[in-house]
Amino acid sequence: MSITLTDQDKLTLRTAAYGAVSLMAAAGAAGGKPHRIATDGSIALASATGPVGHVLGDKRGSVKLSGKTVAGIADHVLPALTGAMSLLKQQDPAEADNFRGIVLVAIEAATHRGETSPTMAEMARKITEALDAA
Repeated sequence: MSITLTDQDKLTLRTAAYGAVSLMAAAGAAGGKPHRIATDGSIALASATGPVGHVLGDKRGSVKLSGKTVAGIADHVLPALTGAMSLLKQQDPAEADNFRGIVLVAIEAATHRGETSPTMAEMARKITEALDAA
């Protein structure tokens, strides 16, 4: 099955995926490693395959997360995660599963270098919950 995504749909997917990595980096800031978390998570997203991989790899219309706090960023990213899943489920459930897996791999990549703090574990739970809300 093929999917048709508007420019706004593509922006939603990028906001959701890269925003999830940004939230994980913010949650890991207390450990002094937000740049490493962001880098590892972004590499995982850039390694994605399938139609979603093409969208995430395209830098046109790059994501601009607004929010001066983690809560402000989450206000944009968590609904985008749910929206992206809903959009993809309507067009191609297999691609929705692919997107969910890509985001979860990015979270795992972002946290693989050491113990995950309770803050990071809670953020990962919220991201997973948003993915599964669709």
